[in-house]
Amino acid sequence: MEENKPLLAFGSKNYILMLVGIALLVIGFFVMTLDTEPYGLGFLGITLGPMIVLAGFAVELFAIMAKDKAQK
Repeated sequence: MEENKPLLAFGSKNYILMLVGIALLVIGFFVMTLDTEPYGLGFLGITLGPMIVLAGFAVELFAIMAKDKAQK
């Protein structure tokens, strides 16, 4: 039986990256609401907000796939 078996599925690095990804998602959706053009068809609603949301999803994917050095 292993003595140093981790209790959690991810390491601390993974959880920090997940929180950063969630923050990016929230910021991206908030930026989309700031658009003053009708139907959100301005720069904030069509370009900047979705790019931030996409970056948030990319960080989340990386956070899930990355291995923490402490788990080795």
